[in-house]
Amino acid sequence: MRDSRLTLALAGLPLPGEGAIAVFRPRADADLSALPKDRVHIIQGFRPDHDAWAARGYRCSATAEGPYAAALVCVPRAKAEARALVAEAVALTGGGPVLVDGQKTDGVDSLFRDCRKRADVGAPLSMAHGKLFRLIADADAFADWVPDGPTRLAEGFCTAPGVFSADGVDRGSAMLAAALPARLKGRVADLGAGWGYLSAQALTRPDITEIHLIEAEHAALACAKANITDPRARFHWADATQFRPETLFDVVISNPPFHTSRTAEPALGVAFLAAAARMLTPAGQLWVVANRHLPYERSLETLFRDVEEVAGDTAFKVLHAARPSGPPRRAR
Repeated sequence: MRDSRLTLALAGLPLPGEGAIAVFRPRADADLSALPKDRVHIIQGFRPDHDAWAARGYRCSATAEGPYAAALVCVPRAKAEARALVAEAVALTGGGPVLVDGQKTDGVDSLFRDCRKRADVGAPLSMAHGKLFRLIADADAFADWVPDGPTRLAEGFCTAPGVFSADGVDRGSAMLAAALPARLKGRVADLGAGWGYLSAQALTRPDITEIHLIEAEHAALACAKANITDPRARFHWADATQFRPETLFDVVISNPPFHTSRTAEPALGVAFLAAAARMLTPAGQLWVVANRHLPYERSLETLFRDVEEVAGDTAFKVLHAARPSGPPRRAR
């Protein structure tokens, strides 16, 4: 859907004939064939999408470099993140042109209205439940959309626009942290570590020798590095479902995601469980929190010899699984 809007828009709104073109946050399934590939710079901090674009031969990075001749902003779900990307695109192009493209379900209509109050915005192209528009503006017009440093939570942690649980500690994560045993020890992995809340709580256990924070979202991992200064912590910008440790872990903790954009995909959470089983020693254990309605027990019972619910309420459940099934695995 996005590719059709982009192709039609560029027929009537040509971009500058030379210079780099920044494309902010495109999903892996977007079609950017209407843009000259040799001029495109993909800025994508979500590792699976980043790697998908890199595999197709695009120049990719987690953060922008600039300057750029033009930019395309693919609107993310979080309003604050979308505004920050527009402000960054305007600044790095010296005022534009900047194309903004997104779905109605991700708030593109309200973003369009807000941009019209600040900039020269052309008539939008509306189709396929979304909208694409072009703006030209002075960077100062969007200066207040630039984040004023990291967000500080009452608990002292820093977060960033667009990361999971940016406004406070997730209730499921808090439940899992409270359920972790006091004698947790050895090498630990936090799959989908986010900005580091679970790892910070686990590191209060003195018998933990290492904890590896494995997180696909670059901005969240940057927050985790700021939030956790314990020398036992190791940080990995990686897709947790594909990560291969050099040495197997004794414990895995996780609050796995089960959404891609706004689409519920419980299979994503199941992929985290399978990854945990592969990463653990034969005597290893997994501690995971999940929404009450997700049938993770069935998957865990095929992956582990021992599975039990150890805490929960009407919304969440904390599951403990031990002793992965199958033959012993070798680390990378």
